[in-house]
Amino acid sequence: MEQKPCNKQLINRLKRAEGQVRGIQKMIEEEKGCMDVVTQLSAVRSSIDRIMGMVVAENLTQCFEHPLEDEQAQLERVQQAINMIIKK
Repeated sequence: MEQKPCNKQLINRLKRAEGQVRGIQKMIEEEKGCMDVVTQLSAVRSSIDRIMGMVVAENLTQCFEHPLEDEQAQLERVQQAINMIIKK
C-alpha cells in the first residue's frame, strides 16, 4: 500500500524529532550545558508543534472536502479540530 504524500512527510518529520530526542539524551549523558540542552528541547517542541499543526490542518481539510450531512455533527467536528490547535 502506497503512503499518501502527507503521511510520508509526517513520518519523516517524526523520525527527525526522534533523532533530535536521542541527541538530547546523549547530551544529558555527556553532561552538556543546560542552555544547550534547553535549546535542543525547544527545537524538538517546535518540531512537534509543527507536526501537530499539519495533522490538524489535514483534519480540517477533510472536514471541508468531505462534510457530514448532519450540520451539527460537522460543526462539532470542526470545533474539535480548532480546539486541538488552541489547546496548550
